Amino acid sequence: MDEKLQNIVSTMRSKDTFLQWLNPSAMKVEKGYCEIVLQIRDNFLNHVGTVHGGITFSLADTAFAYAANSHNRVAVALDVSIAYPNAVFSGDTLTAVAQEDFLGNKTAIYRVTVTNQHNAIVAIFNGTVYRKKETHIPDM
Repeated sequence: MDEKLQNIVSTMRSKDTFLQWLNPSAMKVEKGYCEIVLQIRDNFLNHVGTVHGGITFSLADTAFAYAANSHNRVAVALDVSIAYPNAVFSGDTLTAVAQEDFLGNKTAIYRVTVTNQHNAIVAIFNGTVYRKKETHIPDM
């Protein structure tokens, strides 16, 4: 990761208390790309014994946010959607991979695929961001 991108990610992570609570075991960010690995804990379960959809959504949304903001332009969600084709259980390891499909001056579109340790797709997330003019760090 280049120095500028490392500074962007460090700035974002220092302010991202939700990411700190999720406590992913690994995170990789490149321009227009983010991969996050999360070990599922018992306190992520819902009333039927599977992982709450909000946890899976949050993981995908976080990967989306880091991929979208990796260009040093503040990017905020305009529209997102998610599908959950398979359930997630306590002890599963999820990997969310966000990839940039379109990068424009004002908007960008991302696709996030979340898989479990068996490489089964547990979520497909699509998101569009508005790219503000402000930056995370001054241009270096």
